[in-house]
Amino acid sequence: MVERSAVQWGTTTIPYEIRRSSRRATVSLTIDPKAGLLVTAPGTTPVPRLDAVVRTKAKWVVERLKRTSDVPPALTGREFVSGETFLYLGRQVRLRVVQDAAPAPIRLHGRWLELPIPRGLDVVHRGRYARAALVDWYRRLAARRLPRLVEAWAAKADLPFKKVVVTEQSKRWGSCSDGTLRLNWRIIQAPKSLVDYVVAHEVVHLAHEHHGPAFWSTLGRLMPDYEARKARLKELGPRLVW
Repeated sequence: MVERSAVQWGTTTIPYEIRRSSRRATVSLTIDPKAGLLVTAPGTTPVPRLDAVVRTKAKWVVERLKRTSDVPPALTGREFVSGETFLYLGRQVRLRVVQDAAPAPIRLHGRWLELPIPRGLDVVHRGRYARAALVDWYRRLAARRLPRLVEAWAAKADLPFKKVVVTEQSKRWGSCSDGTLRLNWRIIQAPKSLVDYVVAHEVVHLAHEHHGPAFWSTLGRLMPDYEARKARLKELGPRLVW
């Protein structure tokens, strides 16, 4: 049975999992992207003592947990065959792979995403071709929509920026450096409320480099329900990463 506990830090509850080891002489805290806070301790350490350790490290723990929740999950498996479902701005669409005489653009017809592949393409290469075509399609959509959203949120926050770059980041939904916002094309699959969360998050980084109290306070004024949006993004995230 898994041993657990929790401590209260201000208005924040910090749950954690306890892992005991007879070979350990000290208590260590680690953040797992899926499990959250893990506390590894000597086998005889009482839980109140572990609670006290977590409480002394609460500020660090909360910061690390918030940072982890903004990281995309690990890549999920896809076959890129007819019938698979994908998302565009939260709307579910179904892939239809069709053989064509020559390469052609992807076309969205109702709830079907029609992806032509060259006739005669070897079956072992079709998945790679289909993924590349889909990524290109999503990137072009992101390049059209995301800069406009950045402009809107930057104006709302009264923060100037230099430019927006659409990227394929493996460990972030977005980043901000020297006035340039880099946004992961994958976020364009999410509902607009979650796209707005990622954009607003990076816009606030124009004023606050780190995820300190000033950062979260500013984001809270700009987007009062950001915590609910962040939680929803963490839940939906695995479907967006392929």
